[in-house]
Amino acid sequence: MAARQSRTRSGRRPARAAAAAIAAAAFLAAGPGAAAGEPAAPDPGPRTGTGPKSAPAFGAYLDYGPRGVARMAALSHWLGGAELRVGHTYLPGDRWSNIEGAPGFLDVWADWRTRKADRMLVLNVPMMERNEEHVDDDEVRDLLRQGAAGRFDHHFRALAERLVALKVPDTVLVLGWEMNGTTYTHRCGPDPEAWKTYWNRIVTTMRAVPGQKFRFDFAPSRGRDAVPWTQCYPGDATVDIIGMDSYDQPRGMSFDEQVKEPYGLQAHVDFAKAHGKPVSYPEWGLFRNGDNAAYMRRMLAWMDEHKPVYNTVTDYCPHGVWQCDDNPRSTAVYRSVLFGRTEEPEPTAPTPPEPTTPTTPTPPATPTAPPVPPVPSTVPEPPAGCSPLELGDWVEYWLGGKLCMRLDWYARDE
Repeated sequence: MAARQSRTRSGRRPARAAAAAIAAAAFLAAGPGAAAGEPAAPDPGPRTGTGPKSAPAFGAYLDYGPRGVARMAALSHWLGGAELRVGHTYLPGDRWSNIEGAPGFLDVWADWRTRKADRMLVLNVPMMERNEEHVDDDEVRDLLRQGAAGRFDHHFRALAERLVALKVPDTVLVLGWEMNGTTYTHRCGPDPEAWKTYWNRIVTTMRAVPGQKFRFDFAPSRGRDAVPWTQCYPGDATVDIIGMDSYDQPRGMSFDEQVKEPYGLQAHVDFAKAHGKPVSYPEWGLFRNGDNAAYMRRMLAWMDEHKPVYNTVTDYCPHGVWQCDDNPRSTAVYRSVLFGRTEEPEPTAPTPPEPTTPTTPTPPATPTAPPVPPVPSTVPEPPAGCSPLELGDWVEYWLGGKLCMRLDWYARDE
């Protein structure tokens, strides 16, 4: 739905091992004082209390690789210790070997998920290779029919087996997301009937793998887009969650209009209720209307009201609030609403108070609204006494920032 950072990094994936080796060598050469350039989490100030009971599980898309995992702790700290229960990443859609979950790619995400029982791993799964290569409708139609006939089953069986082996058999799989648009090769429009048959075949194949507990999330983009997303719905038997990717667009559209438009936010929750399914918001955030604090507040309130299984804000420019400095007003709203939010335990019966001598009752204190925390900079600062190493944009992309060398290394033995 929205123009987003490349998650596949087509053409760079085969070179990942080489990049990692270069990065490791540079890190060792820099010595123990090397820093990876991640922004330090600012002091969030005093805690203002937890959010509402049964708060929806939330997270953010921070990067598709290891940096996405590493940044979750810093984002949680920035939110006053708010619990990010959802980790969200995307399988590269450039080639089938990556859609199967290439060795090493999912390991760090699986490790994060298995460290706490209440965490949730959300994985977007392309239904076709060459997924962002602007394949024309005729070829897409042919590929969908091949998929419906079973030609690609073995790729999804391999993915299911890998996820089970990594001990994340309960992963939420956002299969063929935004199928009602024109961006992806796995789009529905050229042949909705073949698309639905293909979806059902993938789900059946993956559910047949021993040990799996997958949940499949059908997630169109908000609105009609190229085709009405209801025409692509594959049926209740193979859909566990009905999601929606919903960015603040098109330009000039208010939040109320986003709710009421055909195939919009209200239609989404109504459709899910009619089919007995919970909702989710795998992608949401700012877009065509810029730094729109009203959208941010209304969307957060909408999700609190409708209690999705999970939501994950897309956190890079122009959509985001933590890694993007372009949206300070929306950032302040997001942070103030989610600051310190955790899952609260169920209340227990209060212990009766001991009898006391009657006194003049004390009036209850008037609650105060939590302050809106200041908007911090997310630009990384180099450590003191450390000289940044210029390794080139390509290496720094895989490192997540610049490395630096301590200037006092020669004096360590003195």
